[in-house]
Amino acid sequence: MQSLWKILTVAPLFLLLSLQSSASPANDDQSRPSLSNAHTCVGCVLVVSVIEQLAQVHNSTVQASMERLCSYLPEKLFLKTTCYLVIDKFGSDIIKLLSADMNADVVCHTLEFCKQNTGQPLCHLYPLPKETWKFTLQKARQIVKKSPILKYSRSGSDICSLPVLAKICQKIKLAIEQSVPFKDVDSDKYSVFPTLRGYHWRGRDCNDSDESVYPGRRPNNWDVHQDSNCNGIWGVDPKDGVPYEKKFCEGSQPRGIILLGDSAGAHFHISPEWITVSQMSLNSFINLPTALTNELDWPQLSGATGFLDSTVGIKEKSIYLRLWKRNHCNHRDYQNISRNGASSRNLKKFIESLSRNKTLDYPTIVIYAMIGNDVCSGKSDPVPAMTTPEKLYSNVMQTLKHLNSHLPNGSHVILYGLPDGTFLWDNLHNRYHPLGQLNKDVTYAQLYSFLNCLQVSPCHGWMSSNKTLRTLTSERAEQLSNTLKKIAASEKFTNFNLFYMDFAFHEIIQEWQKRGGQPWQLIEPVDGFHPNEAFSNHISHCSALKTTAEMEPSGDCRPGQVPFAK
Repeated sequence: MQSLWKILTVAPLFLLLSLQSSASPANDDQSRPSLSNAHTCVGCVLVVSVIEQLAQVHNSTVQASMERLCSYLPEKLFLKTTCYLVIDKFGSDIIKLLSADMNADVVCHTLEFCKQNTGQPLCHLYPLPKETWKFTLQKARQIVKKSPILKYSRSGSDICSLPVLAKICQKIKLAIEQSVPFKDVDSDKYSVFPTLRGYHWRGRDCNDSDESVYPGRRPNNWDVHQDSNCNGIWGVDPKDGVPYEKKFCEGSQPRGIILLGDSAGAHFHISPEWITVSQMSLNSFINLPTALTNELDWPQLSGATGFLDSTVGIKEKSIYLRLWKRNHCNHRDYQNISRNGASSRNLKKFIESLSRNKTLDYPTIVIYAMIGNDVCSGKSDPVPAMTTPEKLYSNVMQTLKHLNSHLPNGSHVILYGLPDGTFLWDNLHNRYHPLGQLNKDVTYAQLYSFLNCLQVSPCHGWMSSNKTLRTLTSERAEQLSNTLKKIAASEKFTNFNLFYMDFAFHEIIQEWQKRGGQPWQLIEPVDGFHPNEAFSNHISHCSALKTTAEMEPSGDCRPGQVPFAK
């Protein structure tokens, strides 16, 4: 899942993908392409494809289509400026190659943004040219033989070294690595700034100069003088002298919601308008700066902690909004502690960003939803990299012990099982990807093959034409789900009750079909992997019924009375 963020944080400007050369871990596997080069390759192919299709749709020159793309981009984060710099540096060669009917794969290999290492397969998104690849590439190189661009050393470049972009790059890197707000004056892990892990991810701070004021805490002296928990309730009723916090919230058992998740929980989303030229306009990229500074995640719309209304007209609300509707004293008490690429293996690196004080804060509901990366990777042979049931047990127990030492007594923890991802290939492989809809030349099967070849697929195991591999991946996912179920049934903790809930995949599909929808409509169209907003809100509907319901000691959940969200 993390790979898609690396590829597309700057997809409209593939030059900026050099940022990833400093962010990607060292690659000790010589049989695996450099991840930085692979991300750059995908970014180049996407952008060149968009340029070519813009020229086709508007019946314009390649030069005009590049300028059109730049004109669509906002000024924020220097996106428009950088786009014009890219045109100035690479535009002439792109024009020559596209004018010679070279496709995006050939263009990017010729300009060396894509490379075929010795002994490695040729990675391509589009069908191969009718002439041999070797002949076509030689022909393309002759076209740009005298170009000064090929002397440009990409391996040693890092656009983040430019003074004008250094601070922006650093902010993004810090936000990702630490999973805490970059702008947090009082260091209480809450912010008044929306992105860079700000209040899109956790409740908005109402006093960023006082570390004792933050969402989710028990009121200080019933908030007679100030709103210490940021729920908007403070002061004294002049009619009877009773503090409003005491009048409205005492005995209502306020309860926050915290998600420990991966990119699915963070609601990873790439707008189809960014790569679908028939839909592209001046309004297409308005949200791009926000998306980039949120790591291409949209937690403000996620099924667990979303606080904004659905952008696609879905009636179901997030778990947080359901808790808030039942009890307004829960206002702003949400935390989305999710990361692209997160799994049971690396959660320990950022779980410290969770904010809860055993003594000062209200109890909370914690959802553990690492639903993919313990079985998913981009490696050519993903099976050895999968988490074993034994290792998952150890990792989850370490997480639960950490939670038990930090959560207030009376909290609840719910372990989500893993889905059966064979759904992806079965429902998408023969459909056209947004990039291929104009000319009917790119299916999801081709996209999956391209990403798998470069070894940057978010989940080779499920996004594969190999049925045996897809089955093995689902079998391991089921084994890990059973491990989580056993933990919930057998382990006890002093500060929270522990429950297990299956990932209600098939239930959601059936409900969606009853409404007249098709299963493929529940998956993000650009990456062909993540659950989209409709799916996330449907699963939150199921989860909310169980999260805000009476939970049986068996570890199962059933609808019933609501003891903690009055």
